[in-house]
Amino acid sequence: MAPNSLEPRALRRLSGGDNRLGRDWLLTLVLCAMLNTALRNYVVNRILPRVRTPAQYLGGELNVVVKDHRAVRGKLCLAFPDAYTIGMSHHGLQVLYTLMNSDPDWACERAFTPWLDMEAELRAHDVPLYSLETFTPLCDFDVLGFTLQYEICSSNILTMLDLGRIPLRSVERTMADPLVIAGGPCAQNPEPFAPFVDVFVTGDGEPSLPRICNEWLELKRESGFGIRDSGKNGSPNARSSILDPQSSRRQREEMLARLAAKLPFAYVPRFYEPEYSAGDGRFVAINRTRADVPETIEPSVISDLDAIELPTKPIVPFVECVHDRIAIEIMRGCPWQCRFCQSTVIKRPLRIREVETIVEAALESYRNTGYDEVSILSLSSSDYPHFEELVRRLGEVFNPLGVNLQIPSLRVNEMLKTVARIIPATSRSGLTLAPEVARDDMREQIRKKIKNEDLYEGCRVAFENRFNRVKLYFLCGLPGERQVDLDGIVDMAETIARISREVRGRYLEVVASVSNFVPKAHTPYQWNAMQRREYFDWAHRYMRRRVKIKSVKLKYHDTETSLLEGILSRGDRRVAEAVELAWRRGSRLESWTEQMKAELWWDALRDAGIDIEQALHRPYELVDRLPWDHINVKKGRTFLEKEHERSVVQLSAMADAE
Repeated sequence: MAPNSLEPRALRRLSGGDNRLGRDWLLTLVLCAMLNTALRNYVVNRILPRVRTPAQYLGGELNVVVKDHRAVRGKLCLAFPDAYTIGMSHHGLQVLYTLMNSDPDWACERAFTPWLDMEAELRAHDVPLYSLETFTPLCDFDVLGFTLQYEICSSNILTMLDLGRIPLRSVERTMADPLVIAGGPCAQNPEPFAPFVDVFVTGDGEPSLPRICNEWLELKRESGFGIRDSGKNGSPNARSSILDPQSSRRQREEMLARLAAKLPFAYVPRFYEPEYSAGDGRFVAINRTRADVPETIEPSVISDLDAIELPTKPIVPFVECVHDRIAIEIMRGCPWQCRFCQSTVIKRPLRIREVETIVEAALESYRNTGYDEVSILSLSSSDYPHFEELVRRLGEVFNPLGVNLQIPSLRVNEMLKTVARIIPATSRSGLTLAPEVARDDMREQIRKKIKNEDLYEGCRVAFENRFNRVKLYFLCGLPGERQVDLDGIVDMAETIARISREVRGRYLEVVASVSNFVPKAHTPYQWNAMQRREYFDWAHRYMRRRVKIKSVKLKYHDTETSLLEGILSRGDRRVAEAVELAWRRGSRLESWTEQMKAELWWDALRDAGIDIEQALHRPYELVDRLPWDHINVKKGRTFLEKEHERSVVQLSAMADAE
């Protein structure tokens, strides 16, 4: 999609044949303009002319849903703690937005972290952060829901709370404040974010989000606290007053306790107290402060994924985003059990959608958006049990329409050769694969059972069928990694480049993207230490020196960012003090390379009393309690312990073989 414009097909539908689409959109814009007019006009006239890419703060996109707040029971704002261009590319946001707006009792809206210039303007003009649909200040919603996709975005949560005029810490909030909830991958270890969130929701969001929202409204009704007036004139200061804040905080605490007791997937951190060793200060346990909340938290799980409606009217942004395409989730979970992968653990069990469900949803989405690309999503797309049938059906439907098909997350197996042959010609540009490691013994260690022969043959067939480049994903710093494993990464990339020359008569581009391994919670490697910065820096230099073929490009994840990710993903509740300290000292949008201030973070961690050496580079013993042990996953800790022990045995055998 071209920047700052709608796709031509969408424009044609708005002005021509499909008048329903244009009529619905115009009605939405009219309703949008009627709500919070004073705040909207002020922002549009006084603030947006002073910031870059103002369309990301304006709302009113194609397929946006706007409801009259007087006609609904509750108001939910989905808060994505990153820039608009990232958040609007996230499929999960579109899923939950569609789900909640399908309920006539709820208005579901969106907010994103503003860029630095917009944050400065909002503060200078004393204007709150607002939702894009109706310019409603965040503090005037009943529920504010964060999706935690990346640990490095932690300070963005505080930016949005502060700009939205919501107290940063849960214990400071009264009945007048929204319920602040959070879910997503980073909620698997919620402790580094615990003081800022009222309730963490674990597991699948589709069944849990509506339930927690409705339960909160019911608790408010039972408490006698009505839904506040959001302000008929749209004033950012039009909020209900609380005569006795202390009493209101106590009332809110009791409501949160009832919520925690009723919903097994809801974790309310204020009712759990961490305990630390008197000797070295390391985490040793987490204890309940009241008996009516659960000892451990169970994930919310969808049993029938095919019964969950896909979003077929996704919002079409006015500005260019990271992914401008239709995204369709075909499968949730993964049939494999790679030891490094957190997603395969937390998304169990494996669930699929039927072929016709996927094809029909993709076609309806195309009709409602005009996008010229469809991407199928899963952890391992080619492991979808009806994969070949699905790709052929999508080709039959979308080839005549000139719509490209993207298939990321391909597993290296026999199916890879088939994929290269059956993907429509219009899509044949690049092949993306994730071998993770290049040697068979290390591959056995991480439990990613693929064969180099399948990978090379798949790439050969891809080059024969007009693919022009290959991108490979590798991990650096895995337990037991040796110099020969680094050699293997370069050798594999160069072997594929040589195959391209054999097939096409010239070297085609091969990109090896190397990520620094972070041992994540709820994986068999959760007890392992993380490699030091000196090792990562040396390994990157070593591999770069070994590359001899110019068409082979090596890209590395920033070492400081990876180490910080390790602290934030593996830390205990004390890390939250450093998060707030870093934010107050200027941490903003640090998932963007140009904004990363690593030294600011290391200073904040030290000033908060965090032992960085212990948190990152000292392994846990198998008998140790971990900061996230109270958050359960399918198969539980017992399975992870067995896999960890098998890993240790294999690592010992690898070392003896050297």
